[in-house]
Amino acid sequence: MRLKILIVEDESEIRELLRFSLERADFHVMEAESGEAAISLIADTKPDVAVLDWMLPGMSGVALAKRLQKDEFTSDIPLLMLTAKSEEADLLASFGAGFDDYMSKPFSPRELIARLHALARRSGLADDDSLEGAGIRIDNTSHRVTINGKAIEIGPTEYRLLEVLLRHPDRVFERDQLLDRVWGRSTYIETRTVDVHILRLRKLLKPFGLDSAIQTVRSVGYRFSLPD
Repeated sequence: MRLKILIVEDESEIRELLRFSLERADFHVMEAESGEAAISLIADTKPDVAVLDWMLPGMSGVALAKRLQKDEFTSDIPLLMLTAKSEEADLLASFGAGFDDYMSKPFSPRELIARLHALARRSGLADDDSLEGAGIRIDNTSHRVTINGKAIEIGPTEYRLLEVLLRHPDRVFERDQLLDRVWGRSTYIETRTVDVHILRLRKLLKPFGLDSAIQTVRSVGYRFSLPD
């Protein structure tokens, strides 16, 4: 899987250095020069890891981190603080705001890349990022789904929907939550759309006897429960 890294940094030269280094390491790079711009960007595309500068115009990196932590849609994004501040009090403040790691400027791009990979692994995003359960295997590197070793044809929306459900077995997702995770927060479509794609996904799984693994939780939403 090509990891999506969000850089929130107001200094263009540092953003350029980060983009150059991370793209060479085969990351997909998203950029924002302020906290407000980052929030707008995340609504369209959710990153796998975010690198935030402390001193940002308007909303600080710490304030942005706290806002992301309070929102269920973004609370699971690993956060790395990149800042010129290096006092112990600053370090403690960053972890208190919800950051998972901290690097002081000037920084080593190679060390940063290593830390980003470590954050992704700790968050369940292995470098090859394959998911398996109940005979289903999702390979995000090749963007293919196999069931009991047999490749299946699956649309992009059903692919993302299956990935979300399989990554969180037995968790109940409300329809609004699935809309956020699969379609993106800035998409304005009816929750009924989720039901339509759940039906399509069940039809794909039915020949393998796995359609019942996608369970309807009445008045709430859906969950994926792995068979014994």
